[in-house]
Amino acid sequence: METLKKLRILNSNALKLLAAIFMFVDHFGLIFFPKVMWLRMIGRLSMPLFAFAIAEGCRYTKNKWKHFALLFGLGAACQLVYFIFDPDSLYLGILITFSLSTLIIYAMQYAKKCTFDKEAKWWLKIASWLLFLGLILGVYVFCRYFTVDYGFYGCMLPVFASIFDLHRIPAPDRLKKLDVLPLRILCMAIPMIPLLFAGALGVGVTWCSFLSIPLLLLYNGEKGKRNMKYFFYIFYPLHLGLLEGIQILTYILQ
Repeated sequence: METLKKLRILNSNALKLLAAIFMFVDHFGLIFFPKVMWLRMIGRLSMPLFAFAIAEGCRYTKNKWKHFALLFGLGAACQLVYFIFDPDSLYLGILITFSLSTLIIYAMQYAKKCTFDKEAKWWLKIASWLLFLGLILGVYVFCRYFTVDYGFYGCMLPVFASIFDLHRIPAPDRLKKLDVLPLRILCMAIPMIPLLFAGALGVGVTWCSFLSIPLLLLYNGEKGKRNMKYFFYIFYPLHLGLLEGIQILTYILQ
């Protein structure tokens, strides 16, 4: 066990920084070298890392509504810009995907708390799980009618990573023992399997997303010394704007 702990050298900031680098490589390849598939293969590691980071954010955040509002607000702002430049497209980006994930996770957290709260009414316990299941069904239907980045299974990646999350939940000690990193990562790998066949790039590239699992197993559960939360929120629209700007400038100068 001590050897395993020594191997866990990546904190939350490091995981998200790696995810940001992989995403930049992916989008750089998509825009400038669409036929160079190894760039896209590297990019496949980004989604699971960010999905796990979303699950961790929901696990530790003290202000759930502020966390959701920030994520959804930035996603909505990005969608407005996309619509201005491409009014015929209704493609919803990754921030909307993770906003839907966050809602489901918070509903699941509430259901867990009600379940293990001895003072909670029986009807509240049932209603909380119905709310959770209703949100999953709602997101599934939403993804059927709207083009959401990574689709329904992408929305469920952070949710599956949170199944055994019992942080701040008054659960029995025997269940608390299930709240371990390997089991949480194993659960997240479940919806990654159908993503293999649903991905636009096909199985030949999408399988590379499983290479993120060894990186996740190096996670030490720590946040990191520097507060980089807002950097990762703005990195997504910032790097897309930079790449699109370079592409436009290159086209003008030709």
